[in-house]
Amino acid sequence: MKNFIFISPNFPENYWHFCRELKNNGLNVLGIGDAPYDYLCPELKDSLNEYYKVGSLENYDEVCRAVDFFRNKYGEIDWLESNNEYWLERDARLRTDFNIKTGFHNEDMPKVKYKSRMKEFYARVGIPTARYHIVDSWENCMAFIQEVGYPVIVKPNNGVGASFTYKLNNQDEVAYFFATKFSHIEYIMEEYIYAEINSYDAIINSHGEPIFEIGNVTPMSIMDVVNNADNSIFYILNNLADDTRAMGRATVKSFDVKSRFVHFEFFRLLKDHEGLGRKGELIGLEVNMRPSGGISPDMMNFSQSTDVYKIWADMIAYDSSLRGIGQTAFCAFAGRRDGKNFVMSDEDIMHKYGANMKMSGRVADALSGAMGNQMYIANFNTKEEMDAFYNDVLACR
Repeated sequence: MKNFIFISPNFPENYWHFCRELKNNGLNVLGIGDAPYDYLCPELKDSLNEYYKVGSLENYDEVCRAVDFFRNKYGEIDWLESNNEYWLERDARLRTDFNIKTGFHNEDMPKVKYKSRMKEFYARVGIPTARYHIVDSWENCMAFIQEVGYPVIVKPNNGVGASFTYKLNNQDEVAYFFATKFSHIEYIMEEYIYAEINSYDAIINSHGEPIFEIGNVTPMSIMDVVNNADNSIFYILNNLADDTRAMGRATVKSFDVKSRFVHFEFFRLLKDHEGLGRKGELIGLEVNMRPSGGISPDMMNFSQSTDVYKIWADMIAYDSSLRGIGQTAFCAFAGRRDGKNFVMSDEDIMHKYGANMKMSGRVADALSGAMGNQMYIANFNTKEEMDAFYNDVLACR
């Protein structure tokens, strides 16, 4: 029996599905987390063979002791994953220190965590990316802005989500950024791209081949959602566009991805951009070597009439999956921000869209910055129907 350690299996809350499918496939599923066992949902408890509580997952020594405990009790560890961006480097360090052969190791981290290094690997397969400059002196940054023009984007070179990401529109805003930025963070400055985000979401086997593929579209910037405390929308496509599929597969090869669930982001240009492409074309943004965040795996299931949790667990256990897809649809996420005066009440929304609704409820506080506070997830056969849903759900007085 293969031993699989799942780091932080209780967050996001839907991740117990990954554990359940691993256990159904005959793996010995071992959880390490800092939540008390009694706080775990019943479904997660039933999906774990054993759980080791640490005082804090931030304490590397504690987590090492937990891994060592499981290794001494059950034998060599075959897999260790969190499927979580926040723990990606921690996962790699644990695999390296405990000689776990599967997954990324310390030496793999720069190319998958540093945005400047990602650009090198996009370029290797002919995918253009925005021009950039690593933030250093005022003079050098102003010289870069003179080259590319305002606005520019600044964000951590190694960061999670849209945290500490800003759009700078003029010299005063650049000065404020320099005065308030954290000295311990390395920032990257990029030219601003007028585009919407299109993703390539896939489960990749040990040969670097996709066994499941789909994508989502984010029409509004997550940076703006976070910084402006705005509503949030994105949707899973009914069918993956051919150009996204081609760029996604090329990126898998360039980054030498094996045995992972991935979420790659591309910009689809909203207007011609000299040196990068014409309106409607794709350029590279960044790679995420884990599933799209929050409730996205469930939305993929709703959109594609499938079970990505099982497909991923099948990849781990068998390196393939017989689970296919069924009828497809657009799956829309609408996240409403508390404090806004919305036209439609929750009761109104459920009355009008109850037949389409797949899920609704409160967003976990840890995810609410990018996803709003109250979510509605619904399936639609056409984009026109989906757009009408967004107009209704997000309309304010």
